[in-house]
Amino acid sequence: MIPDPLTAFIAGLPREGRLLGLDVGTKTIGLATSDALRGMATPLSTIARTKFTKDAVKLAEIIAKEAAVGLVIGLPLNMDGSEGPRCQSTRQFVANLAALPPRAGVRFAELPVLLQDERLSTAAVERTMVDDYDMSRARRAERIDAAAAAWILQSALDRMRNASRRPA
Repeated sequence: MIPDPLTAFIAGLPREGRLLGLDVGTKTIGLATSDALRGMATPLSTIARTKFTKDAVKLAEIIAKEAAVGLVIGLPLNMDGSEGPRCQSTRQFVANLAALPPRAGVRFAELPVLLQDERLSTAAVERTMVDDYDMSRARRAERIDAAAAAWILQSALDRMRNASRRPA
């Protein structure tokens, strides 16, 4: 039997505590956080990518500041559900984090990580920004990565809530 990644993720988390959502791109990493009870995701900020080690230090500082107990990282699957080069890059990012020594008191190897399907996250967020908020292109560009991270994190929070309601 293949283990369910969501079940394993939930089992590795404490009962309460914030989760940090990441939308890992080639130029930026969008960040979002949940509340401690994991009901709602909120866009947080964006890290402009430089070198991996510098990015990891910034990420560790944010994890420590937010007291995050787990990471939800968007997995950019192809529309047919298959994995391409972008998925491989995301998986390598996660592996590289896990291999790092502690940074800012954060032990990446000990943080539970869930890879969450992020298909259409950016498109959904951008559509909302245009349709509901009539946001200009420049303003959308500033906020889209953090908003996409919040969409990814909220999707995972909803999955977690639904998983806890299923009968055993």
